[in-house]
Amino acid sequence: MIRTVFKGMKQGKSASLMDHVLSLMEKYAGSLEQEVADRTKALLEEQKKSDILLYRMLPRQVADKLKSGQPIPPESFEQVTIMFSDIVSFTKLASESTPLQVVNMLNELCTIFDGIIDEHDVYKVETIGDGYLCVSGLPIRNGTAHVSQIADMCLAFHRSVASFKIPHLPGEKVQLRIGMHTGSVVAGVIGLTMPRYCLFGDSVNTASRMESHGK
Repeated sequence: MIRTVFKGMKQGKSASLMDHVLSLMEKYAGSLEQEVADRTKALLEEQKKSDILLYRMLPRQVADKLKSGQPIPPESFEQVTIMFSDIVSFTKLASESTPLQVVNMLNELCTIFDGIIDEHDVYKVETIGDGYLCVSGLPIRNGTAHVSQIADMCLAFHRSVASFKIPHLPGEKVQLRIGMHTGSVVAGVIGLTMPRYCLFGDSVNTASRMESHGK
């Protein structure tokens, strides 16, 4: 394109100089185009990584609104089912393990549990150590299906730990303590730098008590 523009400007001894200038300009233009393409690709890859991280912290529907700049006010849900779980005698298991072994064990269990959650209409609100907090029925309401979704997920959790082996403690079995409750909650996004989708209400406390009093 540059050579076409300057085609009629070459005369006599200046032709070779003009050719050299045009060659340099074309090389620069090509290099600039490649750099723009590379930086655009890198930007898109970073955007994809940011989206993946955001979707891990928030439900997809909420994350999409946040990305588009829409306000996300707290929302009330009349009927959801909440589940708390933790590992029975986790303190004992941890005392018999190195910190690295504890991390590896929890990572393996979380990978199994997260796979099960993905097969159900359930949102993992958070994990704290060996504890899980999950909910069904929000942010998209699913009628009364939230009860069976949580119940089926919990049964799958139990089946998975029944066959789970602790490599460094082959004589020990992993057992889960689970509490469930159905009721109303208020859900909303808390924080700006690291936004979290949080649940509030007596139903959350009841589910937590159901879990903590289990055996």
